[in-house]
Amino acid sequence: MRDFFYGIQDLFENVLLVPMEGLRFTHGWWLSNIVNVLFIVIGFAAFFYWMGQMKKFDQEEKDDYQPMI
Repeated sequence: MRDFFYGIQDLFENVLLVPMEGLRFTHGWWLSNIVNVLFIVIGFAAFFYWMGQMKKFDQEEKDDYQPMI
């Protein structure tokens, strides 16, 4: 079981976070935080898309729901 968690650690440290290591040693604030800004923009876009879909669904919904007793 311990090897499983060490494998996950190894995957993140040596594979998935390698691009972040390069950004860590840059001394520019904008370059370091461009990834965060990108994630925020994607999150807001997904949120507004979701809200648009919910509004469209709510407008199309018919009130013919009859609960079964």
